[in-house]
Order: sequence, then structure tokens, then C-alpha cells
Amino acid sequence: MKYIFVTGGVVSSLGKGLAAASIGTLLEARRLRVLMQKFDPYLNVDPGTMSPYQHGEVYVLDDGAETDLDLGHYERFTSGVLSRMNNLTSGQVFDSVIRKERRGDYLGKTVQFIPHVTDEIKDRIRQAGEQHPEVDVLITEIGGTVGDMEGLLFLEALRQYALEVGKENVCFIHVTLLPFIRAAGEVKTKPTQQSVAKLREIGIQPDIIICRTEADLDEDNRRKIAMFCNVERKNVVAFRDVDHTIYECPLDLRRDKIDRLVVDKIGLGHTPSPDLRDWERFVGRVIHPRHRVAIAVVGKYIELQDAYKSIYESLIHAGAHHDTKVEIVRIDSGVIEQNGAAAALGGIDGLLVPGGFGDRGIEGKILAARHAREQRIPYLGICLGMQIAAIEFARNVCGLADANSTEFDRTTMHPVICLQEEQQGIEDMGATMRLGSSESILFTGTRASELYGGRARIHERHRHRYEFNPDYRERLEQAGMAVSSVSAEQGLVEIIELPDHPFFLGAQFHPEFQSKPNHPHPLFAGFIAAALQHAHESQG
Repeated sequence: MKYIFVTGGVVSSLGKGLAAASIGTLLEARRLRVLMQKFDPYLNVDPGTMSPYQHGEVYVLDDGAETDLDLGHYERFTSGVLSRMNNLTSGQVFDSVIRKERRGDYLGKTVQFIPHVTDEIKDRIRQAGEQHPEVDVLITEIGGTVGDMEGLLFLEALRQYALEVGKENVCFIHVTLLPFIRAAGEVKTKPTQQSVAKLREIGIQPDIIICRTEADLDEDNRRKIAMFCNVERKNVVAFRDVDHTIYECPLDLRRDKIDRLVVDKIGLGHTPSPDLRDWERFVGRVIHPRHRVAIAVVGKYIELQDAYKSIYESLIHAGAHHDTKVEIVRIDSGVIEQNGAAAALGGIDGLLVPGGFGDRGIEGKILAARHAREQRIPYLGICLGMQIAAIEFARNVCGLADANSTEFDRTTMHPVICLQEEQQGIEDMGATMRLGSSESILFTGTRASELYGGRARIHERHRHRYEFNPDYRERLEQAGMAVSSVSAEQGLVEIIELPDHPFFLGAQFHPEFQSKPNHPHPLFAGFIAAALQHAHESQG
């Protein structure tokens, strides 16, 4: 197996994850089998208990692992299906080391950062390879910024690992910032020089430097960086700000032949040039669509770009599938509570309510769902959004005025949504929800069955504690709501829909975690198709 280690310097949020994912795209286009993983230096065991304001979206894998949102980029940009082995945090590392020490696994030795902690990190790299012996290249991104205290052990582990497997099998890529100083009218290379110097102090010499830049990288600056950072000039690569979509990133990096530089370094130069025709067609549809729809996303973290990252990307995938630009209208549900749904939701072609926790903004989301139902606007509810649709229908169609979720009102007379039985009494917050992929049964003759191409069973990823209360199923069905899918194991309601509505569907699971650029999730594809039809009808 060959290894690519991606580090970052100067500042955070440079696009390290996108750079790593883009390299994965290019290597797969060269017919190599790629696996990706992320090492995060923070002390949380996983991001599952972290606020979206701190961390953005929590991305859930098939096996139920709650991970960094960069793993979403990895799965969208490559064909890999990842597991908990592909995300490691300092919290996991120290937890494992302490448990081994308590069991006596170290045979009475003094437990130290080196070798015990660094060995734990190296073991995760080995385990990923052992679980996937078919893989040609393992790409590992290190979170944080070179020079941060919490990242030093990870970098030391990589330094050791490169020596153990042979430097000819390893490529170190360092992502840095080339700031443009407007007052001087110049691009400055000094931050990159300092960042690489810090990395070399640790004992790592980067093989390739990726320079994040607003403008292009001229030859003078390329030559200067190469000289002061001890790399070949051709190995200084520009990573430009893209104009339209993150899916341009692989095409941008390809301009400097980064895939060729990588395969030459790790001895895979015999592989064919990348075939990017499908990727280019997808990007072309995103940039130059024939149609347009406006989709309102009603949430409580709406000002945060990363809080609903996979939702937004899935809408882009579905839009490209229909040759349509999806204009995302972000609406804080609190604004709807203050001003009403009609004022906030005018001119939209579809309404999406994503997942979430807590009671803030819930009544605004219920008002939004009612507006979509009564005005026959396409509606897609995901996780909490499905529960909102059920509560709204129970209140305003079934006449259960007090209907609610016990998450928001424990004393409600009509708990249409309630805590799962196995969740009763659980106090720990982390990794205790219904998590990961599970099988569901689709009922024939429903819109959901049609969207999934008539399949009888599906596998989707979950992340929630509360469920549709089966005691209310018959009453809602008699009033016109259809249950179109239930879980195979327990018969829990997975999808609800309104048959007499152009498109009104709620899913308890998270379809956004399985959407890819050239393979949009069927629920998102159906939703955008309905929104496109609504737009055409509105235009007369």
C-alpha cells in the first residue's frame, strides 16, 4: 500500500479536506483504488456532542460512527464507503491508551507519549490497510494547523511511520496560504516558508506544497517557494479559489498535474491519465444549468454554512441531475415564528426542513410545514423535518391541537413523536442514539417506492432518539397520511407522505449522507423534480 499524508499550515479552513478529497478523485480517475481517513487532534471522542456552532455538521457513516464533515467530502468525491476506522481523534487515542494501561497491556512499563501514544496512531493507519487489502493508496488528512500543540503527536507518528514503510511509499503534501496583500499589491510567500520550516523542525519534509491562493501562482513565487522550502519547482501547486462549486477543485488541481506528481513520488507512475469526462459533465451542469428552482431550507443554524453541509450538497447533486440550478434560500425558523410563513416563504418552489435537536424554532418549522401542505408546495422533511410534518398534520388535520414531541413537551396530551423504548433512562449523550445504516421495507404503490425504482428494501443512515409514535399511526392514516416505509427489524415508521399532494414526504433517516455528484439520492432527485414542476406551473 502507498500512503499520502496531508497537513495544513498558516491558518485553518484552507480547504485541506477538499484538497485531499480532490486528490482521491484524481487517483480514482487513474483507476487506482483509494481509501481516505481523517485524524483530528481535538480531545472529544467524536464530534457527536459538539455544537454546530463549534464544529458544523456531524457526518454519520454506515456503521454509525459520528465523524468530521470532511468524511462527507471523502465519500462524495470518491467511491469509498467509510467506517469508524477512517476517523481518529485524540480523545479516542488517549481513551484507548488508558484502557490498555488499566488492563496491564503494557506489562508495567511507564506509559509515555512516545512510543505508546504514537504507536496507537500508527496502528490506526495499519488497521485501515489490513481491513482493505485491495486498496492501492491510503490518503490521511491531519486536522488542525502545523505548530498547534495538540497536533504534534500525530505528526510525530507520521514521521515514524514513513520511516517504517519506506519513504518511497509515502508522499507528504502540505497545504498553505499565499495571502494577497492588497495595499502592497503583492502575493506573499513568507507564511508558506515559515509553515514549511515548522514542519521540517518536526522532521517532515513535504514532497508537494499546495498553495491556497485567490490569484494564480506566478513562476517567480513558485521558484521562491521551491528554493526556500526545499522542494522541486514543479511540486509547488496552486489551489485557486473556484468560481462556482467545490466540485471544480479536482479540475483545478489537475491543471498543475498534482496526480502525476503524486503517483511519480510513490511509484505508481505507470497508471493511465485520469478520465474525468463524467466529472466534467457534472460540473458543467452545475455551472451552466438550463433551469432554476428556489428551495427554502428552514432551520435553526441557518447562518452557519457547514451546519447543513450534506443537505446543500445533495440539493446540488439533484439539481445537476435535472440540469437545474438550485437557489438555496436559508430561512431561520425563528423568523417564521415572528413574521408568519407566508411572508417568509414567498416565491419558493420547494421547502426542506432538515434534522436538528432542541425546541428552539420548532413552532416556526411547524408553520412552514403547514404552509407547504396547504399551498401545495413540494416538501421534504428529514429526520426532525419528518417529525415536524407528522406533528403539523396531527394538529391541523386530525384536530389534535396539543400534538407534539415529548422532546419538546413531556406533558403533551398527544405524543405523536416520542422517545424510543431503548432510549429510556440513557444519560450519556455521545454515541447513544439510533445511529448508522439499517434496513427498511418499502410499500408498493407509494411515491417513496416509485422514487426508489420499485425496490422492496433500502438501507439508510440514521441519527436520532425520537420516533413516530405507532399509537397514532392508524389515526393519521385515516386522515389521509400514508406510511410508505417501516424499519425491517422493529416496524418503526421510516417514511411518511401525502398521496394527494404534488410532493410531501418526510424521512426519519438522513438521505443526504448517501448522495453523490453523479448519483443523487432518489428522494432529493424526486424533490427537485417536483420543485421544477412547481416552478413551471408558477410561471404559467
